[in-house]
Amino acid sequence: MIRLLVGLGNPGKKYEKTRHNVGFMVVDEFLKKLRVKDYKEECLSHLFRVKVFDREVLVAKPQTYMNNSGLAVLNILEEYEIHPEEMMVIYDDLDLPLGRIRLRLEGSSGGHHGVESIIKEIKTENFVRLRIGIGRPKDKNKVVEYVLSPFSTEEEPLLYTVLSRASECILRCLETSPQDSMSFCNAPVE
Repeated sequence: MIRLLVGLGNPGKKYEKTRHNVGFMVVDEFLKKLRVKDYKEECLSHLFRVKVFDREVLVAKPQTYMNNSGLAVLNILEEYEIHPEEMMVIYDDLDLPLGRIRLRLEGSSGGHHGVESIIKEIKTENFVRLRIGIGRPKDKNKVVEYVLSPFSTEEEPLLYTVLSRASECILRCLETSPQDSMSFCNAPVE
């Protein structure tokens, strides 16, 4: 059972609409659907409490910057006595094109520095991941500039569809289980 949702991103206006912040964007969409706005600054995060399907779920937006996300995550897991397998981490993925979402029950970081930080701090790969495709830049030397750039105007309609689908995927995972939600979450976004 999922008790903690963690959207990965970088804090501050400068990064707000960048590709690397799509994890924040997904949890924002999820919170908007539930009409939740209030949060506490706690455990190095903006921490929201939501009531969904008659139980409380924590939603976190770590404020440590992406590469130190694990510090916030470890803090939350310890403070609230949550096991890693009760957590879902939502983040951007260069290896998936925009319009693709991948739900995975565990696995490596795939080179994502935020996920690397989490694995390093909590000492396990055993947590659910919701990977949101952002695609790769044509020039391999421009990955950093790419992930820190905003989505283009042409990409925005598909982005909003993806955010809505990812939010729906989270709801299904909470209602049933991540295992039972795989086919819905991993289906192509129309």
